[in-house]
Amino acid sequence: MDSLFENLHNDKKPLAERMRPTELDDVVGQKHILGKGKLLRRLIEAKRVPSVIFYGPPGTGKTTLARIIADTSNSNFVKLNAISSGVAEVKEVMEKAKSDFELFGKKTYLLLDECHRWTKAQSDSLLASLENGYIIFVGCTTENPAYSMTRAIVSRCSVFEFKPLDIADISAVLKRALVKDEVLSKFKVKIDDDALTYFATASGGDVRSALNGLEIGVITTKAGKDGVILITKEIASECLQKKALTLNDDVYYHILSAFCKSLRGSDTTAALYYANRLIEAGVEPQVIARRTIAHASEDVGLSAPNALVQACCALYALDNLGMPEGNLALTQAIIYVCESPKDNRVVIAKDMAIDDARNHPDDHVPDYLKNHTEASKNYKYPHDYGGWVEQQYLPDSLKNRCYFKRKNRDDKK
Repeated sequence: MDSLFENLHNDKKPLAERMRPTELDDVVGQKHILGKGKLLRRLIEAKRVPSVIFYGPPGTGKTTLARIIADTSNSNFVKLNAISSGVAEVKEVMEKAKSDFELFGKKTYLLLDECHRWTKAQSDSLLASLENGYIIFVGCTTENPAYSMTRAIVSRCSVFEFKPLDIADISAVLKRALVKDEVLSKFKVKIDDDALTYFATASGGDVRSALNGLEIGVITTKAGKDGVILITKEIASECLQKKALTLNDDVYYHILSAFCKSLRGSDTTAALYYANRLIEAGVEPQVIARRTIAHASEDVGLSAPNALVQACCALYALDNLGMPEGNLALTQAIIYVCESPKDNRVVIAKDMAIDDARNHPDDHVPDYLKNHTEASKNYKYPHDYGGWVEQQYLPDSLKNRCYFKRKNRDDKK
């Protein structure tokens, strides 16, 4: 429940907070989980959302959706932050939730921001209430919970990944803010198309960053003689503290495509040029690092496995060092991927395996491969035969399939 003074000074809150959607239909992006007919949307509309973990980059709507779920559930709602809440506070919430459930049959939604920062002791204190149904846990995190959270909590939750918002979604939110926001709507504002695209592009899919940049632009720019505040691309770059170069929507995707093809084509100079052109235009370097990771598997693969290690380390360095130091690791990874021998057998194997898994989902596993059956005694343990023994592992209908052809492979193996 909102406090008595929740909306008293609403106009003093950041624009991103004032524009936070309160209804599901107002949430932008995340069509892969919130589109019509998608599982999460069906659960919300049915008011049957189980314990969930939302993870993804900042400013993609995780906390917003968690609040909407709580507001539409007709349940108690408690919000904690993993950074500031201790075990004692968690236990107090659990006791109150248990009491409300037993007396009134009312469940409690626990919204936990930065949930990856919870210790094992804090996580363990929640388990009994999750098991008994007193608490519905809604965790929000920027880290992949599979690696950053206690396994016992993750196993009891449905995990949904949030993706960066695209340029069209962010542009729509910015336009809506100029008209709907109680503060910005009082100004006569004209924003260039280039400036709008720049806000949407340079924010790196973070709508909070784009909105706050827009607000800074409006309140710090003097109106002209006609009373109109003109927001140009140069003003937008100052507000986001990034240098504005020529980078509209089409050019962005063209340059990103050129970067990817340069990686695949082993042109180190071109790849570094396009990468830094994107960075200088305000694109988050993590975007480039993620593409480098993808191509380290897609185009290099097992011909130089360390390419994937280099690319992943570059993303880690960017997240923990920031710029400009993180660009050293990114440059190293780009050079490594470009200079590595190219081999696309990984992507071919993946595609073939997916195709067969979809078209042969019910084929029987060979009896001797099954778990603890009489027939499993016929399984040949490879280590008893020097590490390899001829044996059929695929179902009969696929026994002659080969997804991955080893180079210089012994014919009998």
